Amino acid sequence: MSAEGGTKAIVAALAANLGIAVSKAVAFAFTGSSSMLAESIHSVADSGNQGLLLLGRKRSERDRTPQHPFGYGRERYFYAFVVAVVLFTVGAAFSLYEGYHKISHPEDVESPIWAFAVLIIAIGMESFSFRTAIKESNAIRGEQSWWAFIRRAKAPELPVVLLEDLAALVGLLLALFGVSMAVATGDGVWDGVGTVAIGLLLGAVATILAIETKSLLIGEGVDPEHERAIIEALESVDQVDHLIHIRTEYLGPDALLIAAKIAVNHDDTAADVARGIDAAEAKIRERFPEAKLIYLEPALDEASRSGVGVADATAPDAPAS
Repeated sequence: MSAEGGTKAIVAALAANLGIAVSKAVAFAFTGSSSMLAESIHSVADSGNQGLLLLGRKRSERDRTPQHPFGYGRERYFYAFVVAVVLFTVGAAFSLYEGYHKISHPEDVESPIWAFAVLIIAIGMESFSFRTAIKESNAIRGEQSWWAFIRRAKAPELPVVLLEDLAALVGLLLALFGVSMAVATGDGVWDGVGTVAIGLLLGAVATILAIETKSLLIGEGVDPEHERAIIEALESVDQVDHLIHIRTEYLGPDALLIAAKIAVNHDDTAADVARGIDAAEAKIRERFPEAKLIYLEPALDEASRSGVGVADATAPDAPAS
């Protein structure tokens, strides 16, 4: 994911949410609608989330230090995880509480025209933000489904903004439903029902984000097809007989660590092996520019004589050097 594209989507979402939060707060002041209050808090939380994503991107650009020799790329994963927690604690928990309170003690929605006007304006602004996130995601999504893109993306910002904007649009429709039913029936319980639905929606989105960003934060390797491409690049070098085992891990969206043990030809000199390693690294970086750190360990593979192949060597329980 390009830094420009991700930042553009975040800034668009931030601008939309700030404007929407103010308009919803004004509508709540005139209507007393709990759905409007829940949506206002939701937009405030989303604005804070975009701020955290921008902060994470900025902090991840710091140079490596002796204490952090692989850099700070995972700061982006950390702040994306914090976003998921904030979305749940501030957005979902508050909406569920307010909805329960409104159902227990229903109140009429006053001046509903304010609520309808603000909700329609907010839907337009969120649609603009969502459209921007979709456009930026399509530039890198390729032929993946949207669910696969969210699950497999190594840069967390666009999946986070996509899910936030989707939740915001659906939440606005739920708020519109709750207010409309409360006005049509004269029963303020519907306003509370809409608020509870918003809380459940935010909780579901927060759970998905937490699971995905937690996996990135712990450390994910490349996808199986990308690993096969790396192995092919390694084994295409004359000095590499075959791969013994390989480990990969993303240190950040733009920094991939590759560590592999390779079997070299018995008759090669040290100079030949060194040239082979350099050639293998060049071929990998040609295909994967994000491969910032590549460590290749040459060895005379005794295991290959007993029938251990690449499939065995790349398995999780393969012996480490």
